[in-house]
Amino acid sequence: MAIPKNQEDDQNARSSYFNLPPLDVSVAFPQATPASTFPPSVSDYFQFSDLLTAEDQASRLRVRQCMEKEIAPIMTEYWEKAKFPFHVIPKLGALGIAGGTIKGYGCPGLSITTSAITIAEVARVDASCSTFILVHSSLAMLTIALCGSEEQKQKYLPSLAKFSTVACWALTEPDYGSDASSLQTTATKVEGGWILKGQKRWIGNSTFADLLVIFARNTTTDQINGYIVKKDAPGLTVTKIENKIGLRIVQNGDIVMKSVFVPDEDRLPGVNSFQDTNKVLAVSRVMVAWQPIGISMGVYDMCHRYLKERKQFGAPLAAFQINQQKLVHMLGNVQAMVLVGWRICKLYEKGTMTPGHASLAKSWISLKARETVAIGRELLGGNGILSDFLVAKAMGDLEPIYTYEGTYDINSLVTGREITGLASFKPAVLSKRSRL
Repeated sequence: MAIPKNQEDDQNARSSYFNLPPLDVSVAFPQATPASTFPPSVSDYFQFSDLLTAEDQASRLRVRQCMEKEIAPIMTEYWEKAKFPFHVIPKLGALGIAGGTIKGYGCPGLSITTSAITIAEVARVDASCSTFILVHSSLAMLTIALCGSEEQKQKYLPSLAKFSTVACWALTEPDYGSDASSLQTTATKVEGGWILKGQKRWIGNSTFADLLVIFARNTTTDQINGYIVKKDAPGLTVTKIENKIGLRIVQNGDIVMKSVFVPDEDRLPGVNSFQDTNKVLAVSRVMVAWQPIGISMGVYDMCHRYLKERKQFGAPLAAFQINQQKLVHMLGNVQAMVLVGWRICKLYEKGTMTPGHASLAKSWISLKARETVAIGRELLGGNGILSDFLVAKAMGDLEPIYTYEGTYDINSLVTGREITGLASFKPAVLSKRSRL
């Protein structure tokens, strides 16, 4: 090809088919079915479904059918564009899972086991949708339910439960991620309310949320308080974070607050210190542990079908010993992850779950999911780098999940503190006393 000297020459130098649209993947690669037609669920090898109640079974089936019918056909397109499919919000609302374990106020009042299973079903098809629901439900709604006044619960929860309104939850700041308790956004008391100043980062749903649950430092008490901020409040701006490699459908934002006024009735009375956020994080960390389980289930299902459809050397890929070994490795990981996730739910329901339990579950499950999906990427060969066949998309989506709700390392330190009695979050040189 000749080197063009200007734009006109550039157009003339290119082939006549240079700007043709890409072939549909089913035409370009007819030997295997893409994820837009989602594969059957075949990962329950140890028959965990026998442990489910009739309510669990019905909720799981309802979510599975919705995700496979409504989300699977469009998820790759929206993931590639990093856009959110707003038209599916009413369909997600009709599932009756928003609000999860919250009782009353139009919320479903599910057990944490049922809620976790439904989130896994969402993540099995698309992790971004599961994150959208978790931010809205297990963080924002649960904070209002656990820390809000009766008036706030009645005012906000019913519409949130139907997804008539959408919420986000803003704790993380540019300078304070794992060290969230040191956040610097301020809340100053004034007549009739509070003035919020500061910045938040990585806040899912924030660009379009109707309600923003904001955590800020009370300038009088120096403690962390919680506030409900309405969209378009004067002084509030939210902008989308671009160029992510994972959870691309989720709209993460940078929140900037320049003297945002919040009336007294929108101060969350149950948030008076950072410790009060732990009531919410205890539940959300359990729920987040089930996202990698669901992702791994979907990847296994995809690989299982692909290996039976795709042929090389005159035989389906499933006929080769090395591929069977990898598939069984993936299957074993899924069974183990489900067992850990199931047990953490039961510990929570018994009231005996500790922060260390939740942290170990989240960190270990997300680590095993990374391993599982990496094996799936090997099994799909070249198609393992195409989002059309789910696995590459799942690899990207797992990376932020591995990090949020406590990084693998931070969660390990939470469990380490619990089993040794020694905290090691800060370097010894910064501690006031020796760790020894």
